[in-house]
Amino acid sequence: MSLLVGNLAPDFSTDAVINGGDFAEDFTMSQFMDKKYVLFFFYPLDFTFVCPTEILAFQKRLAEFDALNVQVIGASTDSKFSHWAWLNTPQNKGGIQGVTFPLVADYDKTIASNYGVLAGRYTFEYDENDNERLVFEGAPIAYRGTFLIDKQGIIRHQLINDTPLGRSVDEALRMVKALQYFEEKGEVCPADWNEGSDSMKASHEGVASYLASH
Repeated sequence: MSLLVGNLAPDFSTDAVINGGDFAEDFTMSQFMDKKYVLFFFYPLDFTFVCPTEILAFQKRLAEFDALNVQVIGASTDSKFSHWAWLNTPQNKGGIQGVTFPLVADYDKTIASNYGVLAGRYTFEYDENDNERLVFEGAPIAYRGTFLIDKQGIIRHQLINDTPLGRSVDEALRMVKALQYFEEKGEVCPADWNEGSDSMKASHEGVASYLASH
């Protein structure tokens, strides 16, 4: 697991399914540089149980992300064909039909590995004759990683959940608003900050003033 906050988001060029069913080749993260913020999230697998609740929750709030100039992108270690099939399966049959944001295919697991969310790793083991072979330890799927990337391509927030633990779309939106508030106002956001809450100046005097009023 790696800490990527403050670093340039690892780029990639891979297959994706966009607009709810169109295949896209050479889909990159860098295409949004200088244009949009990106909310990039990993989920473990297509056709599972917790994952569709998250994906559909992001879709339900997609207009809010759009209003904040945020591109939402999902990714898992499934193939583009699996993504396409899931996107074309009705929701009442376990599918995610109606989802329009891109789903990235990370079939070779390099993207999840570069973002530090792969729930396992390749290693070598030896048999009784000392012959070496490559094996995978753990699960070849991604943890529930969430990354907020600014318009310069820098990761400003990351959160990684274990596979049984669904994430909060409210928290993802809160982080976007906090980052944009800081960029616009130059003031920092204290604990439990929400849009409309008091902020404070990044100085000893600013902190003291904030604490005194609360």
